[in-house]
Amino acid sequence: MEIRGAGRIARAGAAALGDFADSYAGGTLEGFLEDLDRASETLLASRPTAVSLWNGVHATTRGAGDASSLDEARALVSANAREFCARSERAVEEIARIGARRIQDGDTIMTHCNSSAALGVIKEAHRQGKDIKVYATESRPWRQGILTVNDLADAGVDITLIIDSAVRTVMKRTDKVFVGADTVTSQGALINKVGTSQLALAAHEARVQFYACAETYKFSPMTLFGDTVTIEERDVSEVIRPGEVRGSVKIFNPVFDSTPASYIDAIITELGMMNPGAVYGVMVKQLGDGIFNQELF
Repeated sequence: MEIRGAGRIARAGAAALGDFADSYAGGTLEGFLEDLDRASETLLASRPTAVSLWNGVHATTRGAGDASSLDEARALVSANAREFCARSERAVEEIARIGARRIQDGDTIMTHCNSSAALGVIKEAHRQGKDIKVYATESRPWRQGILTVNDLADAGVDITLIIDSAVRTVMKRTDKVFVGADTVTSQGALINKVGTSQLALAAHEARVQFYACAETYKFSPMTLFGDTVTIEERDVSEVIRPGEVRGSVKIFNPVFDSTPASYIDAIITELGMMNPGAVYGVMVKQLGDGIFNQELF
């Protein structure tokens, strides 16, 4: 939790492998590749739900096994890491430009958790001079909403923090919802911070437009072949203090939930806006014949 947000996590993972390659001294090509595999596995085990990390790691290590020398492998991993991070940041900027076009002057927006892509859309609309108001959920238990409201306040946005259980009440005053994404499945379902599906359900009931902001490296190629997304659970200490409840009480602390494609009006990517049903075609087109060994992005 030192680094939050799927995009930031992916860039951090790629950069870590780039640093690993840059600092690798001595040894053999075979030893480097073995150590690179172990380093990659360590990173991937840290955040099992966010496919962005998986794609970032695989983008960074791509081609290393075909290198003819240690120096070539190290240089390739380092270059791949820099390229992934640069493209990732450009994707967020493009999503901001595309998404801001969906916001009209006078709109009231709701967002959830702390997504750099979703916040980029909101800040870009504000930068364009649009008069908007924003509601941000507290996003317990880690309260990432505090990061969101401070970020938007610093940008000069009219921002209100709400408790998570107020979503349905406040949705009646909302015009559009913008959230980020940890993973998008081949069926167009959205895996994101727990509580996202609550926003989507309330938006659907209130006829409020619901948009997911997702760089294409958050599309999960594994789901093309029936793999399900692991929903990470974290320690109960995030929810309760020691001795606060009886020892027989069980605590369920999922970090993410799944929002069905039918509740999503559009997914905003760096390639443009798309219906959730279009995700499958985009994944297959971009992955091509290397679908088993290439990342999407």
